[in-house]
Amino acid sequence: MVSVNSSVDGGNTISFAHRLAGSPRFKALFRDGMHLVEEVAAYLDGPGRDEAKNLPRPVAIAYAAESMRLTTRLMQVASWLLVQRAVNEGEMDPEQAEAEKHKVRLCPQDVASGPGVFAQLPPLLQDLTDRSLRLQNRIIYLDRSIRLPAEAAPVAPVGVVSEFDLQRARILQAFHGR
Repeated sequence: MVSVNSSVDGGNTISFAHRLAGSPRFKALFRDGMHLVEEVAAYLDGPGRDEAKNLPRPVAIAYAAESMRLTTRLMQVASWLLVQRAVNEGEMDPEQAEAEKHKVRLCPQDVASGPGVFAQLPPLLQDLTDRSLRLQNRIIYLDRSIRLPAEAAPVAPVGVVSEFDLQRARILQAFHGR
């Protein structure tokens, strides 16, 4: 599922974001994301619930806020992953997917608690939160790359074959395009 667009100079640009979205790496991202959703659900319904009962009141309130933000973040991530998988498998066309993705709110966010309070939360909740933020950031990056209009896509020089060369071309274009 490689998207090739004609460039102004008659060459071709290849959307590697679209290629990645349909690749085995996407399947691994999908699997990791869904596994994290399951892991968080199991934690919050089991050990996390027990840990929350033993926290001092201010930390327990922070626990409730962070667990809610974590759950919401992962539901948004899971929705995005499911829509992208539907596109990859031909169950949804890109226009439908774009309409569905507008319902998904992927926005960079941090934790709600201050660093001092966050540090008092159970270590596993901290770890799950950190992992969910990293996953969300990867998906935001991929989503933005997929949504780049063809005219904004960097033009790769003739003969570019490696991903390194493509990234280098993007950097050069970014600095010379100013």
